[in-house]
Amino acid sequence: MMRISETVKHLIIINVIMFIGTLAVGNGILFYDWFAMHFPKNDAFKPWQIVTHMFMHGGVAHLFFNMFALWMFGTPVEQVLGSKRFLFIYFSAGLGAVALQVGYHYYEFVPTYNSLVSSGLTPSEILQMLSTNKVLDTGITELQFSQLKSIFSAFNASMVGASGCLMGIMAAFAMMNPNAELMMIFLPIPIKAKYFIPGIILIDLISGISGQSIFGYGNVAHFAHVGGALTGFLIMWYWKKNQFNKNRWY
Repeated sequence: MMRISETVKHLIIINVIMFIGTLAVGNGILFYDWFAMHFPKNDAFKPWQIVTHMFMHGGVAHLFFNMFALWMFGTPVEQVLGSKRFLFIYFSAGLGAVALQVGYHYYEFVPTYNSLVSSGLTPSEILQMLSTNKVLDTGITELQFSQLKSIFSAFNASMVGASGCLMGIMAAFAMMNPNAELMMIFLPIPIKAKYFIPGIILIDLISGISGQSIFGYGNVAHFAHVGGALTGFLIMWYWKKNQFNKNRWY
């Protein structure tokens, strides 16, 4: 068994404390309202959520698998890079995850929102109907109602979890240990990291574009995974090119 590294240990502790707080305070709702990442046009959005959502989880299984992955991939990455560079990748990947996922929601939201404004609805009316899920008595047309429904999920989307951060760490691990053999729990076939990690990223990209999760899991921020992985890859690529000699990582 691989001994857990210090920074990874503290990250796991913080995540567990936040999860306990979610269960213990406000009937499981208050912490999500405060700390989950909400769509920026939603009144529930607060700037600190850009970071705090990385320490929130949607259930015991979500927490367990993320923390298991953090231990498995994070410990060897931290042991080689050190705590400062490890944390830089971790949080940068989390920010990259937010940027791509929220950017995708804006891509869904903005054209329809602008169309509704052009059709005669005011921005305040649109946002009020989206936030309350109630149609105001404004003579709304069937087309406008259909358009509102199409952007309801983007407007009310929330994001929790360390998955974006972990995808960045996994990308770093794959670049540092390309021939390490990994296996999925439900697919016990050894696959080299240089194929395994890009394969997971590709699956997330396909799932995000299609709107259908290949493994059947719903409510997954696939573009956040892709954003985190790309951020981790780009950071490691830059460091390798500009700061590391070709024989070792440190």
